Amino acid sequence: MENRFNFLREQNCWSIDDVAGCFGVSTDIVARWDSGACEADPECLLELENTLKYKKNFDRGLPMHDFTFIDLFAGIGGVRKGFEAAGGKCVFTSEWDTYAQQTYRDNFDVDHEIAGDITEVEAEDIPAHDVLLAGFPCQPFSIAGVSKKNALGRAHGFMDKAQGTLFFDVLRILKHHRPAAFMLENVKNLRSHNKGDTFRTIMGALQHELGYHVQARVIDGKGYVPQHRERIFIVGFRQNVGFDFDACKFADPQNGPTLESILHAPGELPEAQYTLAPEDTGVNEASVVNAKYTLSDKLWKYLFDYAAKHKAKGNGFGFGLCGPEDKARTLSARYYKDGSEILIRQDGKNPRRLTPRECARLMGFDCGEEKMKITVSDTRAYKQFGNSVVVPVIKEIAWHMKPYVLKSMEAKPERAKILSENVAAE
Repeated sequence: MENRFNFLREQNCWSIDDVAGCFGVSTDIVARWDSGACEADPECLLELENTLKYKKNFDRGLPMHDFTFIDLFAGIGGVRKGFEAAGGKCVFTSEWDTYAQQTYRDNFDVDHEIAGDITEVEAEDIPAHDVLLAGFPCQPFSIAGVSKKNALGRAHGFMDKAQGTLFFDVLRILKHHRPAAFMLENVKNLRSHNKGDTFRTIMGALQHELGYHVQARVIDGKGYVPQHRERIFIVGFRQNVGFDFDACKFADPQNGPTLESILHAPGELPEAQYTLAPEDTGVNEASVVNAKYTLSDKLWKYLFDYAAKHKAKGNGFGFGLCGPEDKARTLSARYYKDGSEILIRQDGKNPRRLTPRECARLMGFDCGEEKMKITVSDTRAYKQFGNSVVVPVIKEIAWHMKPYVLKSMEAKPERAKILSENVAAE
């Protein structure tokens, strides 16, 4: 049977001393890996494998990458887009929605199968990686009392509290692979869910059960795109590398762009079903937004009356009517229903919804001449963008994290200690 460690070491021209020095372990341990007397450290194998790939890519003139990551609950790839921009390479993707998978494939060079239900994927079947990324769904945590757990003879630590939720799948993958860092994204209200117990459970599991150095911060995307969109980001490092999330600078929400920057402009080229050319409209002017996005009289009257009723009761429910000079509310996954949270004023006619292209711009997917491919129906597109992330925010976080990710990748004291203890026990 081939000794993978020996093969990779020799192909890379690394000596036993080189490996020992890089990973902070003794030459005796490395010699045992090399002879096959004991199983080599997976992290070391990954490092050697990536070094070999780097050499081969360099010889072929192919682009390099600085770190690897996995993309869990990937949606349409907003998180991937941000971390690729910082020099990362995606080695594994998981997304259960087949329509989101379609959009993901249409917009990325995916060189691996997209896994569906992450609960059915074994941690050992996921490739080793440097960074774990996950916009995990916030499902209510089912936390039973400690006394009942004791009576049943079951554990009641943080890992057990998270059983049955999708966050548990993040934990089990982190526990198995011990990547250098992770970034998790969720709604702002995660902090207050279940009177704060959910957030305490999450932070406790990451810090106390897994031993990561963890920080959280709420960031508003309004500094980058014209919508108020606050999300909580939880960042953790395997080593204490000095990362300070609160010290990271992000664009001021008060000085961000307005809707004019994302709305269809009269002079832009017509695009499929979103905008129509003059010859298609019978109007002697530049391209215009397709009339199908204008609300019908019936729907507009319903929304208007609904808002008036709640205003009379002192409630704040109602539609959000915007002009080019405004910033919008948060785009949600329910936008396809009536578009009420973001309606665009139109002279002499009912307001209209945003088009899916405008939603792509609102979430920061389109950048300059680069346009996201939208190959699903409008309904699907609205759901996908409403569930996604503000890409420029992710890019900013990725760039802030990158030097500390690389630093954490280099530091392996705890790994060396574990390996030494394992060998001593054999």
